Amino acid sequence: MKSIAIIYHSRQGHTQFIAEQIQIGAAQVENIQIDLFTAESLMAHPDLITQYDGLIWGSPTYLGGVSGIFKQLMDLTGPLWKKQSLKGKLSAGFTVSSLPAGDKQSTLISLFTFCMQHGMIWIGNPVLPEQHQGVPYTQALNRLGSWSGLMAQAEHQSAANAFDFGDIKTAQLFGQNFALNLNAIQR
Repeated sequence: MKSIAIIYHSRQGHTQFIAEQIQIGAAQVENIQIDLFTAESLMAHPDLITQYDGLIWGSPTYLGGVSGIFKQLMDLTGPLWKKQSLKGKLSAGFTVSSLPAGDKQSTLISLFTFCMQHGMIWIGNPVLPEQHQGVPYTQALNRLGSWSGLMAQAEHQSAANAFDFGDIKTAQLFGQNFALNLNAIQR
């Protein structure tokens, strides 16, 4: 059985909601164990993530980058970097902000660079946007057009009501794709 850790920071519950949707999608693949971790819960022992085969990192986009708390966790993985403890692990990233763009690409690039420095293998978002096929924008898969990772847009409401259907379904497909790729790797 392969294992995935979804590691995220969520101040208002929106990024957590998307993390849970990714977990739902990954759980559709057989022989996959998925655990959710908040960035805060790993601060004392970031080495806990070394036991996982795949790591999906998620942060809200704050002022064009990851949140301060998430950055703290990234910095605490320095000892893991020195030992190359995460080298060869499958990785991916996701982010949420309240605007369609909101500089989310900067956050994904930060997550990508972090994973590359650790020697991880990055999986992007292969879901094609559907609005060009006549699907209404709010229901379209990958409506924000991100291939480097998952982007979602949250309205200023409770997390359960903040997302359009297209973003929820895209998050689930993103998780499923990650789990399928993880299962395809022979170790």
